[in-house]
Amino acid sequence: MLKIYNTLTRKTEEFQTLEPNLVKMYVCGVTVYNDAHVGHAMSALVFDIIRRYLQYRGYTVKHVMNYTDVDDKIINRAKQLNEDPLKLSQRYIEDYANDLKSLNVLPATSNPQVSKTMPLIIKFIEGLIQKGHAYAASNGDVYFRVTSDDDYGRLSGRKLDEMQAGARIEVGEAKDHPMDFALWKAAKEGEISWDSPWGKGRPGWHIECSAMNLAELGEQIDIHGGGNDLIFPHHENEIAQSECYTGKEFSRYWIHNGMLQLGGEKMSKSLGNMVTIKNFLSKREADVMRMLVLNGTYRAPLTFNDDTLDAAQKNVERLKSALRPASASASGLAPEALSALATASEAAKAGFIEAMDNDFNTAGAIAALFELSKFINTARDNNVTDEQLKPAQATFRELAGVLGLKLEEKKGSGDADAFINLLIEVRAEVRKQKLWALSDQIRDKLKELGVTIEDSKDGTKWRWG
Repeated sequence: MLKIYNTLTRKTEEFQTLEPNLVKMYVCGVTVYNDAHVGHAMSALVFDIIRRYLQYRGYTVKHVMNYTDVDDKIINRAKQLNEDPLKLSQRYIEDYANDLKSLNVLPATSNPQVSKTMPLIIKFIEGLIQKGHAYAASNGDVYFRVTSDDDYGRLSGRKLDEMQAGARIEVGEAKDHPMDFALWKAAKEGEISWDSPWGKGRPGWHIECSAMNLAELGEQIDIHGGGNDLIFPHHENEIAQSECYTGKEFSRYWIHNGMLQLGGEKMSKSLGNMVTIKNFLSKREADVMRMLVLNGTYRAPLTFNDDTLDAAQKNVERLKSALRPASASASGLAPEALSALATASEAAKAGFIEAMDNDFNTAGAIAALFELSKFINTARDNNVTDEQLKPAQATFRELAGVLGLKLEEKKGSGDADAFINLLIEVRAEVRKQKLWALSDQIRDKLKELGVTIEDSKDGTKWRWG
């Protein structure tokens, strides 16, 4: 039985869907005003892994990830670049989609955009006003009335009176209560706006996701996800406005990933400490970023630096070793040895599922893959043939694929490969002359270029990576 940690109840619970074999999952996407960074990649990878595992366990997953394409940051960025804000956001949407594809993240079932959901957003706000949960202020804004929701604060564990003590009404706001939040913002001169019953304006941040979720998945969903920096106020406010509008429980399970940290700080555009996805992929393969996420616990902070990336790279290479072919001279394993390899495959699959069923314990799942790779590599070293190796490697590929790992060997150009083959021949001659220091120097220099050499009794093999 799959069990997941629910932020709302602060408990690990058995996973039960609203409809048999169907998971409706909404994950908060990015605000598209600049290149996406590896912090965004971490969240996307976490929920891609969760989705892949749910599908592996037999569920159909409707996965919605939105794009916030109407926002103060977008408007300000567009002004700096003298560009139409919607054209700017669309450009970054396309860039991010390409980034996710490069990271081997499955495309979401749908990607709603705020600018294309405006009629429903306005209808949603009107409904909240009619039910007494929102009010139109004198300045043209519309606010949600937090005191109308008796359960406000239950996701974050905050009490309204405690929040009120540190809150204040800013200049230009016309709130009844300091914690009331904007559902609609009156337009400022020269900025993009839409017509509404309250005058020209644009939606507040929180109402957007509630409306897009309603449009794509309906009144109730199974999983709502995002970074733990969204718990308050974004997700707290989503719950309040959605449940006050429908009168139903919004999401059964709330899943939040930890933040990616660089130098002890959360990575963000506003802090100016971001590493873009494009920059990362220009230096490292996508599997390294995914392995970095898999090695940790999705709810905990994740350290991003050269040391953790190098460790992830080594783990990727360890897994790749299990997929290499057997020696051409191999004559085959004895039946009892083959039986042990088959048993190891079944044990790895069972261990993998047990780990992932425990709140998506990816570190445990990776450990099961490492154990299987050890058995495969031992079999290869003990005369296994390719045909005998295939069943265990097929299981290995299946489980690695559930985690989204591609484990592809690097490939060079024909000229590069020919040059490396020449160096391998030279090194072989050097070894015959017992010039071990020079032999090791050639090996180490090739390693710096991304080439790994393996010496055995059958000769020397090399590979990219």
